[in-house]
Amino acid sequence: MDDFNNDRLIDIVVANTGANNVAVLLGHKDGSFTIEATYRTGLDPYYVAVGDFNRDSRLDITVANEDNGNIGAIFGYVNCTFRNHATLRTGDRSRPSSFAIADLNHDQQKNIIVTNSESNSVGVFLGYGNGSFANQLTFSSGSYSYPKSVVVGDFNHDTQLDIVVANFGRNAISLFLGFGNGSFACQVTYSTGSYSYPRHVAICDFNNDLLLDIVVANYYRNNIGILLGQGNGTFLETPHPHPIHLVHEIFVSQNRICHLIEVYHPML
Repeated sequence: MDDFNNDRLIDIVVANTGANNVAVLLGHKDGSFTIEATYRTGLDPYYVAVGDFNRDSRLDITVANEDNGNIGAIFGYVNCTFRNHATLRTGDRSRPSSFAIADLNHDQQKNIIVTNSESNSVGVFLGYGNGSFANQLTFSSGSYSYPKSVVVGDFNHDTQLDIVVANFGRNAISLFLGFGNGSFACQVTYSTGSYSYPRHVAICDFNNDLLLDIVVANYYRNNIGILLGQGNGTFLETPHPHPIHLVHEIFVSQNRICHLIEVYHPML
């Protein structure tokens, strides 16, 4: 969600997996939306994110094409239209599944961080600011980890961005501490409980101590877990996960878990 046409109203971009396209829906003051246009993608688009990757002050769209093993970038143009595709390879049978967008190396350019669920890794594409990117850097999340969700934040107060990943296959989350140059230390893992299958992570300061905490959606345990940040790159798990039925994705706003999307999702 973002404002694509600068009318100060929230618009939506959505990946249509079966149709192999993304749709841009423009928001109206009454809270309704209309489909502005659809744009072709690769096979099985699964996740979208937005950012200005070529510094033209227009939002661009990135989409994870799971069955192609790549990321597609669709660049913003005039009148809320998009054109000129770029393709970033994440590897054969990598199945990219989610993104984070951030400046990892302090060059004021947008970088893409992607979970490669089948190749069990986190990929980093450093942006050049002209719509192109360096080749992917990969960081292992462990065999059979199947990472599904990624967020970034500074968890040890060193002014460098770190990465947190939900490892669906390992019943754990991974923390990669950043060095500030686009590279990261080896992962440190935190268990989310046996048979939890964590599906999504988000971050916020939940206890008002000015330190980032992690909330994780444990898909098969029907709960969400909260790990409280200690400000040094470590976390404490809260003793009682919060029950919720088949939680798939979580969102936070103003230090509160404000949206819980419950879906039956047999094809993971």
